[in-house]
Amino acid sequence: MVVPVNQSQMEPPPIGALLFDLGGVLIEIDFERVLSSWAKYSSLPLAEIRRRFTIDAAYQHHERGELDGPGYLRHVRQVLQLDAPDQLLRDGWNAVFVGRIESTVALVKTAREHLPCFVFTNSNAMHQRTWAAAYPDLLSLFEEVFVSSELGQRKPDRQAFATVAHRIGLAAPAILFLDDLRQNVEGARAFGMQAIHVAGPNDVRTALQRIQPN
Repeated sequence: MVVPVNQSQMEPPPIGALLFDLGGVLIEIDFERVLSSWAKYSSLPLAEIRRRFTIDAAYQHHERGELDGPGYLRHVRQVLQLDAPDQLLRDGWNAVFVGRIESTVALVKTAREHLPCFVFTNSNAMHQRTWAAAYPDLLSLFEEVFVSSELGQRKPDRQAFATVAHRIGLAAPAILFLDDLRQNVEGARAFGMQAIHVAGPNDVRTALQRIQPN
């Protein structure tokens, strides 16, 4: 008699590539630094700036490359009642980057000896210019860095993951995706990738220990 296989009990396929988020996984980010900087140029209290600043339609258009930097700054200038030239607002915007998460970077250096490593980040052109200039050694660890504003697609959209998987050249189940945002992890899983929610370097370490050869 043939016993039906319960798909939920099947072992996942072998991992053929690792796909990392950038901000929050490899680079520490802190939007409070942005808002505190912008608060110097606003008539609004910081608490109100925090309330008003959201991942709204303009933010998402900016990350897809559909809205340029000056256009996005005009948007936040209006929403947050900012009175400052673009350069000062850009400086505040780019203050989001704190530094490399060194323990995770060390894990990537070991992992890439066994598996190709890639990055997929939701990022806009202003931020990309900043992290590309600040962290070239980090970026050199990866086969390719996929940026939402260049792809015209952003996580957690299914088509974004489909585009990245195609560029990597592997079926979705053979890719392990690591991201600090649950909605992105859920989007990757819905597409078929294996995915891990990363709250810190220990989550990355645990995930990689499970797949690296002895």
